[in-house]
Amino acid sequence: MNWDDARIFLAIHRETTLRAAARSLKLDQATVGRRLAALEHALGAALFVRTSTGYMLTQAGKLALAPAELMERSAHDLSRRTQGMDKRLAGEIKVTTTEALALEFVIPAIERLRAKHPDVTIQLNTSTQLVNLARRDADIALRTVRPTQPGLVARRLASWEMGLFASSGYLERHGLPVEGEAFAGHDLAVYQPYMAAMRVPALAGEPVHGGRIAASVNSNLSLRAAVNAGIGIGEIPVNIGAADGLIRIWPGCSREKPYEIWLVTHQDLRQTARIRALIDEISQGFESK
Repeated sequence: MNWDDARIFLAIHRETTLRAAARSLKLDQATVGRRLAALEHALGAALFVRTSTGYMLTQAGKLALAPAELMERSAHDLSRRTQGMDKRLAGEIKVTTTEALALEFVIPAIERLRAKHPDVTIQLNTSTQLVNLARRDADIALRTVRPTQPGLVARRLASWEMGLFASSGYLERHGLPVEGEAFAGHDLAVYQPYMAAMRVPALAGEPVHGGRIAASVNSNLSLRAAVNAGIGIGEIPVNIGAADGLIRIWPGCSREKPYEIWLVTHQDLRQTARIRALIDEISQGFESK
């Protein structure tokens, strides 16, 4: 099995369908199917059995998995280490972050970078899903949690206080909530993943059981939009709430932990010229906030 064959094998294993594997590899489905058939013929063994839920490893496939993953790690190590010596301000950079951070910081940074170095191109993925930087799924990631995986270099770009905010229109209709009454009589806009992770759901330390969850969203950009629209009271970074013209409720109350933003890259890539240049542009955007 060579590396090209291993890529096909691993993609089918991870995606479980030929269509999804082809999409991840940027190949057409027929090509992936032919490559799998040729690989199984060369090995003299079936690597997958097709089930109602997708392609599942056979016993032979299970035996092939660890060596194929070792080939993958070696290929990515080679790619990272050689690209880390690349001094050209040209080529592609893969960036992953949330939609809110992309709009506020990454896209302006790309604009500044491209004005200076038009031969650099950016592949931007906006998602809350964490990707594997060791596998080169991304060269740069902006995350709200510091990673712990070995080989990654993390730099904290921001540590923002989180406070309660509402629009002037909302407060005209509903008035201010009373501290200690768990938002009784009030509508709330909440970030669903954060609330789901709490043992006792709360905003800025105040339990929310007395309020009504008017909007539960899965992106910070949607949360800001919901608060701006007057749908309910929400917990957002203090500097962003002020910039949006919102009114802060209970200025003395804030979330126990600040909202942190970490810029992450692999240690083998951090000195690549084009990656270093984009890191500098992104960092500049945070310094100006």
